[in-house]
Amino acid sequence: MQIGSGEFTFEWIEDFAEIPHPEEAARGWAHHGIAMGGNGNLLTFHPARSTVLELTTGGKLVRQMDVPLSEAHGVTICSDGTNECLWFADNGRKRQPDKDYDYIWGPKAGHTVKMSLTGEIEMELVAPELPIYNPGTFSPTQVAVWQKTDGGNDDVWVTDGYGQNHIHRFTAAGDYVSSINGNEGDAGAFNTPHAIWIDTRKNEPELYVADRANGQVQVYSLEGEFKRSFGKEFMITPSAFAPYGDFLVIAELNARLTIVDADDRLVTHLGDNHEVASEPGWPNMLDANDVPTRTDRLRTGVFNSPHGLAADADNIYVSEWLIGGRYIKLAKV
Repeated sequence: MQIGSGEFTFEWIEDFAEIPHPEEAARGWAHHGIAMGGNGNLLTFHPARSTVLELTTGGKLVRQMDVPLSEAHGVTICSDGTNECLWFADNGRKRQPDKDYDYIWGPKAGHTVKMSLTGEIEMELVAPELPIYNPGTFSPTQVAVWQKTDGGNDDVWVTDGYGQNHIHRFTAAGDYVSSINGNEGDAGAFNTPHAIWIDTRKNEPELYVADRANGQVQVYSLEGEFKRSFGKEFMITPSAFAPYGDFLVIAELNARLTIVDADDRLVTHLGDNHEVASEPGWPNMLDANDVPTRTDRLRTGVFNSPHGLAADADNIYVSEWLIGGRYIKLAKV
């Protein structure tokens, strides 16, 4: 079926991705990101296993790679102009089906990991030595790199979206530089800064922060200076970013995609189903013992819980947050 209108008309292609070990995947609570590689393939994570998946844009599984992560919550692909690398934000815990889907901490606390495309660990970043982490939790959700190929200096920005609601800046060598927490401007302290993205569409690059629980995006310079915020009047829960030509697609966890132009103005919503977020047990359902179970509320053409987001010149790819996951391709008509 088709959704949207005008230049934003798409064919809805549901569960297009070939996910290995489907029986395990059906029980895993998907909570991962998705990213587009330079070779045109998608990188994402298995709903149940600690396994990175590479898929064609048609959904065919190209390869899989086991990695020492609890969750690839945020997936970021970077390039030095010759070679690509992967950054994963691992929030350190995973909802486990044999524990009634309670969060279970993995062997490592939250951390971010830089890997080669073949899985060699090249760098690991943990919480900086700040008072907020004594004894506060570090549970990162996304990484953005100010790449030299885009005119930057390869600084690494890490958003601690599930921990202390701070964003930390590191050098390319992994040395801590500074932090921001939303109090730098008039938009207020971050509340679940879930995703981060560096906008290079205009002459001056900017840092976009999906301030999810505040229902807004905050925008900073690459030196950490607050510039503006937007979206309170037309967004609910901004959770992920993907550039789409001159536009920006924003995944809203509460069941829709939002598209804005280069001036941060609303263009349209896609697959809006935000009322579902008020249903008991969302993004899943609850059984007679109040244990989460995969929802039967999923409907073609509307979203349930968009979490990961990627795009190419024509299409948009979404991974949803729920038991068993759901992978959706919006193919431009």
